[in-house]
Amino acid sequence: MWEQIAANRRKSTLLVIGMALLLVVLGYFLAEYFAGQGYGPMGVVLAVVVWFVMTLVAWFKGDSIYLTMAKARKVDKSDLPVLYNVVEEMTLAAGLPKIPDVYVIDDPASNAFATGRTPETAAVAVTSGLLKSLNRDELQGVIAHELAHVRNRDIQLMLFAGVLAGAIVLLAEVGMRGMWFGGGARRSRRSDSDGGGQGIIQIVAIVLMILAPIMAQLIYFAVSRKREYLADASAASFTRYPEGLASALEKLSRSPEKLASANKATAPMYIINPLARQDHMAANGSSTHPPIDERIKILRAMGGAGYADYDKSYQKIKGSGGVIPKSALEGAGAREGSRAAVSDDQAGTAAGVRNDPKGKARRVDNFFYAKDGYGRNECECGAVLKIPPGFQLPKVRCPRCGREHIL
Repeated sequence: MWEQIAANRRKSTLLVIGMALLLVVLGYFLAEYFAGQGYGPMGVVLAVVVWFVMTLVAWFKGDSIYLTMAKARKVDKSDLPVLYNVVEEMTLAAGLPKIPDVYVIDDPASNAFATGRTPETAAVAVTSGLLKSLNRDELQGVIAHELAHVRNRDIQLMLFAGVLAGAIVLLAEVGMRGMWFGGGARRSRRSDSDGGGQGIIQIVAIVLMILAPIMAQLIYFAVSRKREYLADASAASFTRYPEGLASALEKLSRSPEKLASANKATAPMYIINPLARQDHMAANGSSTHPPIDERIKILRAMGGAGYADYDKSYQKIKGSGGVIPKSALEGAGAREGSRAAVSDDQAGTAAGVRNDPKGKARRVDNFFYAKDGYGRNECECGAVLKIPPGFQLPKVRCPRCGREHIL
């Protein structure tokens, strides 16, 4: 299996190198356009410096930035035992050296992502909507998919690809603003005296300022799409229950909510596109993920839970060559068959908690109430009064039974 991971990484690395070359070419022609002929190498140096600074920030703070942008809250084992237990199980199944930090995003949309520089610094985040809508098998499939990205080092690759795309967009934006605010007019007058060569440079620079950000985004999305099939195959192998992930993807694709904190830069990191419904969308250059209905069909057509089973199913659904090379399949150690579904009651008993749907939603809500500083006051009738921080009144009345509680 590691051969396939390495092969995918090589292909994706070539795409990232393509983005780096695009950044260098853009920097060269911007310098030639604004500073004059002969200043192209300085533009290349400037582009590399911008990329290097952005990479340093992303390397040391990228995961924190992503989690902050998503408004994610860190979870301890005592906060949400079932979620933490699932992450522990899938960490062992994936063979990761450390249990990733666990975060929850207070959002009704159903989604999840993983981030971090390495498996030792990884984190996985899920939305509250996902926790409330999925059963344990489905949650296990989603977590397995995200931890597959961690094991396969996809999170590191996407970090570098995202930084490169951001640097290209930044340089192009600076160039466009410079052109509109006078730089273009000065260069146009200079080109009249320098001859046709400068005019060609101007045209190339303008074309690059327009097309480079688009091309960078397309490459970034292509890198993202290439990782999803292998992550799905890995998740099926980790859980030995492909239907869990298939059912989760089906529920996620039908969710009407869009994730409020997501944007175009972070969209490829999520398990499904958080900006648009795509359950029946065909994959194209602007898609961040393969079509969900196709991913579901592949998972449900698997005869077992191994990589070989996924590869056969992929060939059957796609009508093309497999996604995993034969050399990788021979050493993959594919597992025969798959396990049966585990009910929420059974899973809850194993985790030491009751796992009824209402109780599950209540635990998620209580977690965020506690993080936001709400107090708890239990009434004799069984109601729990949640007192917001800074509440000024000396007492409060229970809405269920009318008893007054002294605060």
